[in-house]
Amino acid sequence: MAPEEKSTAQTSQRAELLEGTRISDDIKREVATEIEELWRKPEQRPCLAAVRVGDDPASEVYVKNKIRACEEVGIRSEHHSLPCSTTASELRELIGLLNSRDEIDGILVQMPLPEGIDEAAIIETLDPEKDVDGFHPVNVGRLALGRPTFVPCTPAGIIELLTRNEISIRGAKTCVVGRSQIVGRPMAQLLTQHDATVTVCHSRTQDLKSVTRQADLLVVAIGRPGLIRRDYIKSGATVIDVGMNKISEESIARDLFGDDAARRMETIKRRGYTLVGDVHPAEADTVAGRRTPVPGGVGLLTVAMLMRNTVKAARLRRG
Repeated sequence: MAPEEKSTAQTSQRAELLEGTRISDDIKREVATEIEELWRKPEQRPCLAAVRVGDDPASEVYVKNKIRACEEVGIRSEHHSLPCSTTASELRELIGLLNSRDEIDGILVQMPLPEGIDEAAIIETLDPEKDVDGFHPVNVGRLALGRPTFVPCTPAGIIELLTRNEISIRGAKTCVVGRSQIVGRPMAQLLTQHDATVTVCHSRTQDLKSVTRQADLLVVAIGRPGLIRRDYIKSGATVIDVGMNKISEESIARDLFGDDAARRMETIKRRGYTLVGDVHPAEADTVAGRRTPVPGGVGLLTVAMLMRNTVKAARLRRG
């Protein structure tokens, strides 16, 4: 890292917000430029197939956001929306068809899948060269070995957020709270590959706050709203909040956001819920140097990195 880079341990009266919008837009512009340079004809451009099973409202929104991002950067897309009654064999048959179609460069299967369908087994049916989410065991293994591969989009987006904000990773004491295959484990591997000293915590970690308080860089992806409070955070630390939780109680919104709660409470009245992270924002702001907001932080980068992975898949498949 360059000597002018900012330290992760920066004291602040109120945490600087690490918004994802600017960097997400930059990445999508870069992807769009690459597509224009490599594939002049629209029919030759990379194609992403999105598969959604069931009627989960959140999944519907996520897929729409990904399809919209494809349109923005010039990626062709297909949306396969299957009913809740779809069986595992029917889903495998569709994925097999998408695997065999040469014009399809990337395939994503939106999680969660309906009860009764083994998600791990479905992921294994994907062609690893079209697995733009980076969840197939082949790509997981390549990442663990430090070999070039499709990196899961959320951890990859977090690395972009840190490096483009000149937040030093090398040598930093980092803590990842959560050990999922989607975020926690690949995040820890990426941080290690960037020369950080990494501790992984989870729901069974004893005295969690005593561990997280040591971290210059704290990444939280455990799925518990407002879990990480003031006494979990080292003064001046950078806090990356990956959580995406729904709350519908106005009293919880007041606790989490303090003086900034009015907008969230209005959202609850209008929509019935608001989205919050795993970090208590009002308390974190009194201790952390920087933190990502929810929404408006990591989630935007996840979609941008999916676009980048799709273009990468097209380049590799087409030589």
